[in-house]
Amino acid sequence: MTTSASPAITALPGAWWQRLHASFMPDYNRKATVYWWAVVLVGFSLLSGSVLQLLALPWASQLQVVVGTAIAMMAGLVPIRIPRSKNSFAAGEIFVFLLLLLHGPAAAMLAAAAEGLTGSWRTSKRWTSRIASPAMASIAMFGLGSLLQSVIASAKVHGLYGPGLLLLATMASAVLYFVFNTLLITALHHLKLSRWPALGAQFAESSWIGITLAGSASVSCLLFLAFEQAGIGVLVAAAPIICMLVATLHYFFGQQEAAELARHQKMEAIERVAEMSARHLVELQKSERRFHSAFTHASIGMVLIDFDGQVLQVNDALCELIGETDSSALTRGAFNKLVDLPDAPRLAEGMSQLDTPGIDSFTVELRLRHRAGAKVWVAVHGSHFSEAGANAPCLILQVQDVSARRQAEAELQHIAFHDSLTGLPNRRRFHDRLTQQLTRSQQAQGRQFGLIFLDFDRFKLINDSLGHAVGDDFLIEVARRIQQHLRPQDVVARLGGDEFAVLAEDLHGDREAIGLAERLLEALRRPFYIGNHEIITSASIGITFSGMGYATPADMLRDADTAMYKAKLAGKARYALFDASLHLEVTQRVRLEADFRRALAKGALAVEYQPLYDLASGQIMAFEALARWHHPELGQISPLTFIPVAEDVALMVPLTDFMLRTACAQLRQWQQRDASLAEMVMHVNVSGHDIGQPNFVARVQAAMVQAGIAPRHLTLELTENILLSRLEAARPALVALREQGVNLSIDDFGNGYSSLRHLSSLPVNSLKIDRAFVADLLRGQGEAAVVQAIIQLGKSLGKDIVAEGIETEAQVRRLLQMGCQSGQGYHLSRPLMVEGVDALLYDLIHQRQAQAGLPALPSPTLCAPPATTGETMAALLH
Repeated sequence: MTTSASPAITALPGAWWQRLHASFMPDYNRKATVYWWAVVLVGFSLLSGSVLQLLALPWASQLQVVVGTAIAMMAGLVPIRIPRSKNSFAAGEIFVFLLLLLHGPAAAMLAAAAEGLTGSWRTSKRWTSRIASPAMASIAMFGLGSLLQSVIASAKVHGLYGPGLLLLATMASAVLYFVFNTLLITALHHLKLSRWPALGAQFAESSWIGITLAGSASVSCLLFLAFEQAGIGVLVAAAPIICMLVATLHYFFGQQEAAELARHQKMEAIERVAEMSARHLVELQKSERRFHSAFTHASIGMVLIDFDGQVLQVNDALCELIGETDSSALTRGAFNKLVDLPDAPRLAEGMSQLDTPGIDSFTVELRLRHRAGAKVWVAVHGSHFSEAGANAPCLILQVQDVSARRQAEAELQHIAFHDSLTGLPNRRRFHDRLTQQLTRSQQAQGRQFGLIFLDFDRFKLINDSLGHAVGDDFLIEVARRIQQHLRPQDVVARLGGDEFAVLAEDLHGDREAIGLAERLLEALRRPFYIGNHEIITSASIGITFSGMGYATPADMLRDADTAMYKAKLAGKARYALFDASLHLEVTQRVRLEADFRRALAKGALAVEYQPLYDLASGQIMAFEALARWHHPELGQISPLTFIPVAEDVALMVPLTDFMLRTACAQLRQWQQRDASLAEMVMHVNVSGHDIGQPNFVARVQAAMVQAGIAPRHLTLELTENILLSRLEAARPALVALREQGVNLSIDDFGNGYSSLRHLSSLPVNSLKIDRAFVADLLRGQGEAAVVQAIIQLGKSLGKDIVAEGIETEAQVRRLLQMGCQSGQGYHLSRPLMVEGVDALLYDLIHQRQAQAGLPALPSPTLCAPPATTGETMAALLH
């Protein structure tokens, strides 16, 4: 036989008893299950037998049993809890033992089972407990009731029976009943766990129940003895008294338990408060230590002051911040003595804010005086402070050094409003200053000021020829020289590039601003020495005055710029005053720009062709294509007018493409007219904007391929000034064009700033003598010598020479004497439209046919100019 614990019975599908066991006894192993069923069967068997015995009693006895059982059940519903103990007892045991003495074990078994059922129903929800508890009570009462009955019978036989013996025997049976019942219950519990407890500990834990049962048994015995003496009336009278006594005990013990609970809760509350107070005191002490440690060792300055501003305590960081070695020296005075005098009102205002409801802190930035004499920018954050044990609240100031941030902000402010190269105010800053002056002049009618706008005449040439580093140094020197010649109240700014502006404040008249402009012009004419370079330049100046009634600074800057542009057109190196008439000029120019853009987009421009002649033979060598614009309202617009407009509005590239495609296509038509025209050449002018474009060579190639002409039949003309100002940028493109066979010519030669070194290295084929030299050719020996030198220079370099602007026959003869091969001008032929060129070519071909004895040509069919639609020009613009 093994002693190992039997596992819990596992339910098998289909077995009703196993399903029943799984539902009601899932935690019962085999031993516990067998024990439970044995106890239940025995208990209810005994209970059934007792019921049968009671049925044999007289009805009066049966009534007594029923009443006693009922009282025992009701008493089990309201057990009496013993104060300061986990134990309780039910007064029903009195009637259980009374029935035992009156009617024997059968009646006591019924009452004990009823009381056990009531108690288990109240304390447990498991049906196993509700069933087993009455059965165990029946078994225990049967055993102990039978034992008591035997003892009483034996005592009577031996003459020992008496009240004392009965009392002792009843109390002993009650204790044994408690022990036996406890063993039955404990056995079931520990069979489930497969281990037995220490019975001594078990009984010690529930000893109160045994004592109460003994007491109940003694009461039952006394009632039984009284019943034997006085009859049933004693029981009837005693029952209410017992119930009242039980109720009183229940109420009393309940009050005691409530009082005990309240006392316990109060003690717990007191303990919690004491614990919290102790913890709070500890935390407060820790907090004070942390504060003093943080205050003393903080990395930022901290100071405690009273509401009068007197210093109470400072830390080392603040002393270090202001260069003070002795902190005690600071605690003898007011904090505002450390503040820079202009900033003291800000600190006072911040401190006064703390008197306003809802405001408990303030922050200000101010300067503190350093012991060495410097000023230190700090951010001061102040708030109320109350220290434990202090007599009165005070203020705590946190002082943080913000000098680095202030310096960085000042530098950023300077960068935002000043030019990084010259250090002068920039356009934004100048705009703000100009706005302030306009506002002041509007408020004070007698207050006048002027605006002087400067732009250097040859700065781009300096940049392109000497490099941007020299150009930057030049601008720095220019800024210094301008500042040296201003009045103390004047403000100069760099607006961008080589543009400068001067705000001449508090003028007493226009003449004062004009005198300032004249001084500046004179100062800027003097050479600038940048490194090893001597730079001589000039500036054009525009002037306007606040008396013109300006509303915005942009309008005033615009008009000063307009006046400067007028000075440039008048010959540069001078000043010009803005007046009302310039408004009309500006308006007309804006209109002209818009109209020219539309004309170019719609293909409304025309091309005229001026022949270039061999001066010796009179034969036509080439044609120069010239752009013409007939405005629908203003009439014919000179190229001297609309070419600068095209340059300003960035339309030179599409204009040049239009000229290249139109001229090349027209040349191809003429070449196909007659074999004698097959080698005709077309000259097309290109601008500095063109040669600076990276795709310039490709554009020229596209025009030649589209027209079907050879590169040798195209000559590109560039003015000397434009060519040399963009020499380095233009050289790769010019070399590429010459390698392909395109001819290059320098237009207006002699009017620029070329040198022999540049001229000898340029890949050009011909030089065109400027018309100004040709016009003066017959006026004197000096002018003729210049033309002769140009011709000799060209021949020595292997360049063809073309004279422009030939107006007389005498000029032709003189040029031939000097060795000039070809030329053009009004004396030879004016620029012609396509129809005029067709007629001219017809005459030439007719003359050659007549000289050769060939039949006369038919009447000429004028060549229509190549079609250039608006869509094509729109494509060129893009």
